[in-house]
Amino acid sequence: MRNSALVLGIIGGIIGMLVGFFSYGYTEFVDWIGDEVPDVLEQVDNVGLIRFMSLFSPLLAIAGGAMARSRAMIAGGLMLVSAAGMYYAFGFGVFTMFPIAMCGLGGVLALAAMQPDEH
Repeated sequence: MRNSALVLGIIGGIIGMLVGFFSYGYTEFVDWIGDEVPDVLEQVDNVGLIRFMSLFSPLLAIAGGAMARSRAMIAGGLMLVSAAGMYYAFGFGVFTMFPIAMCGLGGVLALAAMQPDEH
């Protein structure tokens, strides 16, 4: 189960990075264009949240996946926080369903690992 959590966390984080790159880039592009193109591009409601989660949600998923073999409880928590952050910031859609599902499932698998963590 820990190996599955490792793979799901890392792949979910990489796909989440793609979503994050485009989300952060969209907010920057709309700031750069400004009000020159009305009714074509609209800025998101909370730019700071989108930019913060674009960086930290994939980072938490990759870090959780990387430590899934040695510290499964912490890794599971990080991946679940990552999935919740992606869902909260980006919503559930065609581009976010796979990273959210992979990080969530990886977190559940890491937490469900029966073997206690090594010290």
